[in-house]
Amino acid sequence: MAEEICFFTKDALIIKPPKKSPALLRMIVIVFAMVCGVYICSTCLKQTNTETTRKLLNIEVIERPCHEYDTDRSQIPYLHYPKPKTFSRAECSCNPVRLFAILSAQRSGSGWFETLLNSHINITSNGEIFSVKERRENASSILRTLDMVYNLDLITSASKNHCSAAVGFKWMLNQGLIPYHKEIVEYFNNKGVSVIFLFRRNLLRRMVSVLANSYDRYARLLNGTHKSHVHSTEEASTLAKYKPEINTPLLITDLKRMEVSTKEALEYFNSTRNIFLYYEDLIKDHTKLEDVIEFLRLPQLNLTSRQVKIHSGPLQEHIKNWDDVNKTLKGTAYESFLRSDY
Repeated sequence: MAEEICFFTKDALIIKPPKKSPALLRMIVIVFAMVCGVYICSTCLKQTNTETTRKLLNIEVIERPCHEYDTDRSQIPYLHYPKPKTFSRAECSCNPVRLFAILSAQRSGSGWFETLLNSHINITSNGEIFSVKERRENASSILRTLDMVYNLDLITSASKNHCSAAVGFKWMLNQGLIPYHKEIVEYFNNKGVSVIFLFRRNLLRRMVSVLANSYDRYARLLNGTHKSHVHSTEEASTLAKYKPEINTPLLITDLKRMEVSTKEALEYFNSTRNIFLYYEDLIKDHTKLEDVIEFLRLPQLNLTSRQVKIHSGPLQEHIKNWDDVNKTLKGTAYESFLRSDY
């Protein structure tokens, strides 16, 4: 190391520091450059990761073209965007679809009610899909069928699949609905399926309709064909000529059994989003149909049906042993069924 050089002056002692080594300076510069390089590289990597994340987020948004920004948030669980396997929804792929099921019993007006719904341009109701036994053999087959219906992969004559805004079907109580109610209720609640209960207040009239329809399955009164529903007054008059004879000793028991099955269904499916309707009220008060359309959150339209009622007028005109039936129900909780008319 060079020796320090001292100068003495009159006023001060001046000491000059030794000259720094060039090697040391080079080392400092190199270390500084390395530190700067590491900092710059780490900053660039962070920016690159941020950009990549942003790109991935942007891609995710692009792949979800359907949005619900203007939708009531409480309704989002009930909106679906099906991707059917059998066809493409094309320009309707972002039209939300609501799911529903009509729970009813045979000869309770569900066929007529369904034709009214299907007259709405935005509604597809697929009929009694569980009348096919294979579809209701067990809980698994039922849930598979429900998936097919609500994914728009079940094609029926009523289908408006491409742009349907509400899709459902009617389900009779004796078609696997009650035995597997736990699995079905769970499915309905998870999928946001809305339930429409439709029952008949006058169970005696329902009994007459059931017996007459059962008879016609074999008698085939309309030119050798069986029809559960008709579209002309002539056909209705022909079918109404048959007057069933009611088993009066079992009449009250049978009426009670019908009541119990209805209450059972209401109890089992009470936790679902639902609306309850009586067939008689729909006939007398057409604003009830508006309630249904409002329930499905669809535009109000004029609903029509070509079906003609078969057993109209007083019940005594449609029961062979009317006197016995009248005597059996007089003074009971079911006496009102004798007078009910529409």
